[in-house]
Amino acid sequence: MQNILIIRMSSLGDIIHTLPAFAALRKNFPAARIAWVVEPKGKDILDFVRGIDEIVVVGSPGWRKKLRNPDQAAFDFQGLLKSGFITRISGSRKRFGFHRKNLKEPSAALFYTDRLEEASETGHVIGKNLRLLRLAGISEDKYEFPLDLPETLRNSMKKKIADIIPPASKQLVLFNVGAAWPTKRWFPESWIAVLNDLKNESMTPLLLWGTPEEETLAKRVNQATGVPLAPFLSVQESLALIKESALVVSGDTFAMQAACALSVPVVGIFGPTTPKRNGPFHSRDKFVYHEIACSSCYKRSCDSMECLKLVTPAEVSAMVRLSLKENA
Repeated sequence: MQNILIIRMSSLGDIIHTLPAFAALRKNFPAARIAWVVEPKGKDILDFVRGIDEIVVVGSPGWRKKLRNPDQAAFDFQGLLKSGFITRISGSRKRFGFHRKNLKEPSAALFYTDRLEEASETGHVIGKNLRLLRLAGISEDKYEFPLDLPETLRNSMKKKIADIIPPASKQLVLFNVGAAWPTKRWFPESWIAVLNDLKNESMTPLLLWGTPEEETLAKRVNQATGVPLAPFLSVQESLALIKESALVVSGDTFAMQAACALSVPVVGIFGPTTPKRNGPFHSRDKFVYHEIACSSCYKRSCDSMECLKLVTPAEVSAMVRLSLKENA
């Protein structure tokens, strides 16, 4: 296999969850030319992934032409009609995808030449991505994340937060209060309770946010606790900040997935998604999750939010203390 095309366009966390599959492809085909199709925001992550020969950004000038190569194998890790169509217009003779019952949009299976057998969705999504490689004769279960953050980025990030977090501060703990889905966002009063409880601990807390909506939530927590807000950071700067942290406390979103990939301890907070599929995977990592009748619904809107209401500030505070103690 001399030419490989990976399609995983979004979201940021899902791109991170695809990196072990890329690493396995690179290990098994060291001389192959590997291109990755991604949406613009995702390029900020792929810029730091060693071993990618070309990043094809959807919508950039001539991007469709860059895809075309009949002498290549395309792997669709996205499972949408759009991503399936991209495998088709790439002209790839081999187009690998999941079984239609494991796709977000089952009709995408029509674009594949080879489909994986139906698999259980109870395991981690990283494992699911690795299983797709069996269609190319690869059997791999190692989670490897070939991310290299340059020292210049880490230094510039430190300068950006120097006025908020002095260099000689205690161990930095990031509290990521936002999430793309409303159903993944723990409640501001819960964050406030946790931070007020942890104020006298041997750590330096910092509130992380990304979107204007998340900033509004973070400011509310800041005003009630006095915990400082991080300045606005790019995706790449956020990666550098996470790498410098002692612990990341977050819902099921990019910050948590990035911390796992960068081997930074996490405390995860889960509601409509399950930690078995999306959660942290290092033995030292922790999460709070209460399974109820409607668990694993993966809904983006909910009237009750009962799953997150069951997550108490006391539980999260205890997990933070335990993690800091174990990873001191």
